[in-house]
Amino acid sequence: MKIRVYYEDTDAGGIVYHTNYIKFCERARSEHFFSQGIKPLEGEASGFIVSHLQADFLFSAALGDLLEVKSHIVTLKRSSMILQQSIWKEEQKVFSMEIKLAFIAEGKVSRIPEHFIELLENMI
Repeated sequence: MKIRVYYEDTDAGGIVYHTNYIKFCERARSEHFFSQGIKPLEGEASGFIVSHLQADFLFSAALGDLLEVKSHIVTLKRSSMILQQSIWKEEQKVFSMEIKLAFIAEGKVSRIPEHFIELLENMI
């Protein structure tokens, strides 16, 4: 997914604020579902939650840059997955993270619904 860096994404020096890299990755994950006509939350009582995240900030991106978020699943289990996401500015990787997401339903860790599994398998 391509993302343009806007003023709102930067600090006073025009550099992307560090938490926005994580937000860009979240947008890419959500967009994967939206592009298939599926909302990533099933009602208000279920959806994916972050249980662990490890991030590496490699280089800076700046106002006006066009970035690309790349995502692939490392591990897909019955109720969780580990996803590797990276952000690229042309040929340079600027950010990388590994994130563990668990599926919850009514406040408890639950099986990922089958239609989500099929959609997620396209990311592998």
